[in-house]
Amino acid sequence: MGLGLSTALVTAALAQEKVLRIGMTAADIPRTHGQPDQGFEGNRFTGIPMYDALTHWDLSSAEKASVVIPGLATEWTVDAADKTKWTFKLRPGVKFQDGSDFNAAAVVWNVDKVLNKEAAHFAPDQIGVTVSRMPTLKTAKAIDPLTVELTTSEPDAFLPINLTNLFIVSPTHWAAKLAAVPASVTDPAERAKQAWAAFSADPSGTGPFKGVKLSPRERFEMVANKAYWDPKRVPKIDRIVLLPLPEANARTAALLSGQVDWIESPSPDAVPQIKQRGFSVYTNAQPHVWPWQLSFVEGSPWIDKRVRHAANLCVNREELKTLLGGLMEIPKGTVPPGHPWWGNPKFDIKYDLAAAKKLMTEAGYSAAKPAKVKVLTSASGSGQMQPLPMNEFMQQALKDCFFDVALEVGEWNAVFTNWREGAKHANARGANATNVTFAAMDPFFAMVRFTSTKTFPPVSNNWGYFGNDEFDKLIADARTTFEGTARDAALAKLHARIVEEAPFVWVAHDVGPRAMSAKVKGVVQPKSWFIDLAPMSME
Repeated sequence: MGLGLSTALVTAALAQEKVLRIGMTAADIPRTHGQPDQGFEGNRFTGIPMYDALTHWDLSSAEKASVVIPGLATEWTVDAADKTKWTFKLRPGVKFQDGSDFNAAAVVWNVDKVLNKEAAHFAPDQIGVTVSRMPTLKTAKAIDPLTVELTTSEPDAFLPINLTNLFIVSPTHWAAKLAAVPASVTDPAERAKQAWAAFSADPSGTGPFKGVKLSPRERFEMVANKAYWDPKRVPKIDRIVLLPLPEANARTAALLSGQVDWIESPSPDAVPQIKQRGFSVYTNAQPHVWPWQLSFVEGSPWIDKRVRHAANLCVNREELKTLLGGLMEIPKGTVPPGHPWWGNPKFDIKYDLAAAKKLMTEAGYSAAKPAKVKVLTSASGSGQMQPLPMNEFMQQALKDCFFDVALEVGEWNAVFTNWREGAKHANARGANATNVTFAAMDPFFAMVRFTSTKTFPPVSNNWGYFGNDEFDKLIADARTTFEGTARDAALAKLHARIVEEAPFVWVAHDVGPRAMSAKVKGVVQPKSWFIDLAPMSME
């Protein structure tokens, strides 16, 4: 009798548990050890929910641009005499989910995991998704328990923004996992690797959710951390279940059948049915660009600015938006008007067929003598939206302006790898434009890596070898300006010149469409690639 009552109480408690099930576009669970893979979808679902960084993105508004705010650091300053040294004051009283203290030593440990090859916990597989996102970070040093000094390889005002990507995990919890590795495993690197694998299955951060169950390629479960340090982000949902569903139709079927409560990136043609069935579809303009990135290698037709401007004027983006069921925003540049980095460029990206034809005629092209261009693209991929229909639309649109567009379709990872190999590489397959989408919330990600002569392949993603002394100086001015408003003004000058010189054809901004059950409440779809699960609730 007592046992039956106990079972009934447990069943009732489980029935009352508020569970949110999410169908991701990723084919696997993003890594759970603190530095997620699977692109920024990983940050969204296994980074931000379980971990904190020194700095956070403000994801609380659907109206305002997302900006960097204090996270585990409450304030930060750059040294007046040496602009490569930063002091970060840390938030007192924060605990990791295993009960250990967050402090300056923990920050140093987390920097060492990707920068110090001699550290016992060095994690080679975490470098790619960390170091590439904070390229100047060099060392960390504890000044006192709540103060840490970070050093960069050159003056870099972008560091606080970059640090949103360095999620802080528990050194104490990792040490316990290392201690549990069998003594028969004697190689230090192998011991560290096994400790990280064990940590992934039982992670510990300071975030609003704690990971409790990992089934690779199948599901990952997190539960609420009711002791979270920020009262505004103490979760109302008891449990979150992440499910990899990479195929759009499978995601839609899972939503409509009640298997999940939320799906990322529904297929545009499924949206009317999803809405008819009472589900909510959330969208918002994101700092995420769907472009053609152009080659400036000798012989490329894009070297002529008139041709670059003509292509930007030849695309009826309203028609493309209709084709995509409204699931895009029309770009005026890499960031939208009103953004602090906008800068009022003199070139206006719009649909003006007559002006485009005039420019092409001036450049020596005609229907009889078109500009032959080849675009490298993929059939799918993270953030690529609907690449084949969109590129076929572009192919037809540009025909009206004397372009003869050939599409070179490659496998996504190969196209992505060639982004760093560059337009001169054999893997570019003779293309003079590449179609790889990019996040634009960080100045380095949005602008610097595409316009600096220091980021020519294979260093970073300046695929087309665009850059000169003027752009290098604009970048240096922004990078060495440490006051926020003045730095925004310097970045605005850079953005304006990028739009005017047009090393891209700007085609669309993603809107991050996601469809959810009406039971999911408190959803804020920010102007960001990310979203905050913590304030949400379930009916």
